[in-house]
Amino acid sequence: MGTALGIDIGGTGIKGAIVDSAAGELTTPREKLRTPAGGEPEPIIATVLELLDRIPGADAPDLPVGIAFPTIVKHGRTLSAGNISAHWIDYDAEARFEDALGRDVFFLNDADAAGHAELRFGAAKDVDGLVIMTTLGTGIGSAFIYNGVLVPNTEFGHLELDGEIAEARAASSAKTREGLSWEEWATRLQRFYTHLERVFSPDLFVVGGGISKESEEFLPLLDLQAPILTAVHRNNAGILGAAALAADSAVTRSARG
Repeated sequence: MGTALGIDIGGTGIKGAIVDSAAGELTTPREKLRTPAGGEPEPIIATVLELLDRIPGADAPDLPVGIAFPTIVKHGRTLSAGNISAHWIDYDAEARFEDALGRDVFFLNDADAAGHAELRFGAAKDVDGLVIMTTLGTGIGSAFIYNGVLVPNTEFGHLELDGEIAEARAASSAKTREGLSWEEWATRLQRFYTHLERVFSPDLFVVGGGISKESEEFLPLLDLQAPILTAVHRNNAGILGAAALAADSAVTRSARG
């Protein structure tokens, strides 16, 4: 347990802080920088290094580091590129960040990191059955949690609905881009969540992402069988989940010697 550094890389912003991984709380102010235009690997890595310079204590060599990233991640490699450069496809991201930071890094999908935070410290804690968390932002991320176990890399935002990718119509970026009213956007969210409900029959939906701070504007407009709640940690969930998993990974490595 102890403290760890959490970094959450998104399509528009990169944010990070040091986290108390037992309590699930930030111990430093959250710092944020814009994601470089084009989302190429080297500029993003450089921006993460710049971000670390702004976080007091982030340069401690024994501080575990977790990085949440908006792609499918398997064994440290990024296998997709939804809202970033295609150069991330089949990129050895974890090893590249370890070289740049000079220490071990735990690398994972951003929505999975947020889901782990809500499982451990938030709305999904102690919930039996199936919880589906979605993060509404530049795209739509998802985390699939069954009886307290996270199933990684679900990417429900990439489902095809009515001939289009779901996140192209229902992400919060679509609301902004098209100037949709809350009611118009909620109609698109309804289509998305209804589809997930028909396929998976979840016991709970949890909604995160930056726009979740305005959840009272759109959640009451949705009509679903399962309860739908706002993520407790909202836009900090990715930071918290990445840090907590990095701390766990460091303990496991230490136990193995």
